[in-house]
Amino acid sequence: MHVYLLKSKIHRAAVTSSSLNYEGSMTIAGDLMEKVGLIPYEKILCSNLANGNRFETYVIAGERGSGAIVLNGATAHLGKVGDLITIMGYAAMEPEEAREWRPKVIVLGPGNQIINERGI
Repeated sequence: MHVYLLKSKIHRAAVTSSSLNYEGSMTIAGDLMEKVGLIPYEKILCSNLANGNRFETYVIAGERGSGAIVLNGATAHLGKVGDLITIMGYAAMEPEEAREWRPKVIVLGPGNQIINERGI
């Protein structure tokens, strides 16, 4: 049996752009992805703190250091530039491993700069 635990979390990320005509996904600055252990094409769950929308998509890497958080494709309808979102990745684990697990979490501030981190 597996349990699903939070693996990666980017909290209070400000949406920097959207691209309705893109095929889909969410672009996240590569350095932020790396910090929490997200990999390209990984499935994520997002929640928009401004409007309550929750959605699943996958990650593509943006330019490192850019602070990019871009809603692509249909997700562009679920938020707007400046909205604060939480981005979460999960992992399946055996219960024994899960008991000791600690997720990698970053909290972002102005310019999507890291202001707090846990489990890193």
